[in-house]
Amino acid sequence: MRKRDDIDRLHDEIRELVDDLWQVPRFVAARHHGFRPNADCIRSEDPPALHVIVELPGVDPASLKVIAADRVLVVAGHRQRPPVAGRYQQMELEYGPFERRISLAEPVDTAKASANYERGLLTVVLPVAAKAPKRQRVMIAIGGVR
Repeated sequence: MRKRDDIDRLHDEIRELVDDLWQVPRFVAARHHGFRPNADCIRSEDPPALHVIVELPGVDPASLKVIAADRVLVVAGHRQRPPVAGRYQQMELEYGPFERRISLAEPVDTAKASANYERGLLTVVLPVAAKAPKRQRVMIAIGGVR
């Protein structure tokens, strides 16, 4: 079982590395599948928890899905391109569907997870579990939408 966890973690790290490579500007024009929001993960000590902050400016919180499963947090949604009157002279902002997978360094209690969306930032708080919970997939409701 431990070997499978190591393989899963390596798979997640490779996927994250490939996702990071796609952030390089020369590849942006070649990919047409949406954008990849930036994220920070912070561990607090009292109480022990992982705080994941994801930049989602211009994203309707109703389009967001936040799922925690097997040491991975998945944030998915869609950023709509606003209608414009005229034609573009420059296009740098990315729109469309997205899915961001964030590997979690520790087991978390997904049943006690919470999420908050305020001013374009999604903050997910995942309490650190005392022991590894059984594998489960939990959809996290987003509260405090502003």
